[in-house]
Amino acid sequence: MDIAPSPLAQPFPAIPPVAGVTLRIARARYKQWDRCDLTYVELAPGTTVAGVFTRNVCCSTEVEMGREQVLLGSARALVVNAGNSNAFTGFRGREAVEQIMAQVAQHLECKPSDVFVSSTGVIGVPLPLDKAEAGVAAALNAVPCSWEDAANTIGTTDTFAKGAVATAVIGDRTVTLAGIIKGSGMIAPDMATMLGYIFTDAAVDPAFLQSALSAASDTSFNCITVDSDTSTSDTVLAFATGEAGNMPIASFDDTGADAFAAALFDICRQLSHLVVRDGEGAQKFIEIEVTGADSDESARRIGLAIANSPLVKTAIAGEDANWGRVVMAVGKAGEPADRDKLAIRFADKWVAQAGLAVDSYDEAPVAEHLKGQDISVGVDLGLGDGKAKVWTCDLTHGYISINADYRS
Repeated sequence: MDIAPSPLAQPFPAIPPVAGVTLRIARARYKQWDRCDLTYVELAPGTTVAGVFTRNVCCSTEVEMGREQVLLGSARALVVNAGNSNAFTGFRGREAVEQIMAQVAQHLECKPSDVFVSSTGVIGVPLPLDKAEAGVAAALNAVPCSWEDAANTIGTTDTFAKGAVATAVIGDRTVTLAGIIKGSGMIAPDMATMLGYIFTDAAVDPAFLQSALSAASDTSFNCITVDSDTSTSDTVLAFATGEAGNMPIASFDDTGADAFAAALFDICRQLSHLVVRDGEGAQKFIEIEVTGADSDESARRIGLAIANSPLVKTAIAGEDANWGRVVMAVGKAGEPADRDKLAIRFADKWVAQAGLAVDSYDEAPVAEHLKGQDISVGVDLGLGDGKAKVWTCDLTHGYISINADYRS
């Protein structure tokens, strides 16, 4: 299936090498396609790890085992399979993951629990043991590749490679954070989104890394949606090799902790936005800002109700300033709201305030805004100080075409 590049695609950034991280790719041929579909990342001894995972109760073995592995706090390798999610495959799925972990562990002379595995693609088909074994063997002997090559290899219906970079100053050291992510459909995370991987040369205690990643995810990955569906395989992992030589960060009292947490949030925000910009069939990137809510969490739920509404998303796809659909979405969210205090805007133009259409409302500038690629919608509930931003894309015929043909 040929997929046209997203009109919202962003160029892949220049990401420098990260000390202690080596990327390799290979062809396991999980599907009938002419491309690499297995990514292998070797990590320096002493690397710490943190992760956030889907809350979908029909999750994959990779997610189940990953949750257990991050509690141990150490990592030596990552293997990502594209084209087969290995989800809903019972004991056969677990056999495949354990085989990959053992194969890499033997190569690195490390514990199998230090080898993380992710898989993405069609649900319900066991990962072929022979293809996985051959693919891993090829990857172990492959020449190192670029960040962009790795980003392309972890993709499925993605139309462009997604990567981000950030830096932070810790004492007298500048540390680098690099990230790649895949995701285009089945995006409504309840933890993180699709498959995302962040690597840093900073020395970070695993408990602090976990705390910082969870906090960053809450206002980035947990605030995006493409189609309201939470995947069986959603995973974001962060690896810290410690090769920068900084004093390890174990709490916010440590030098550089705030700077590192801010850089981690920055890279999570960048990656989450790239996923939305590659939403299946997307033509428009939509930011929804909710203010005046009862609480921040209430604001987020209202924002996601708007962002997940097919009626709102199709109206924006059609460049129709039908703000009544936003009113509907606010009302169905199940959160505190007062019709007669509600205000709605597109870009900086308020179209309704105090529960009524603005007397001087002129639809022309709003219609002009909706012709663009970056759309801003604002809602103020007039109830409290709660606020949140969420991001989504429009819903077009392209989404149907991609998903109707997904398995072909």
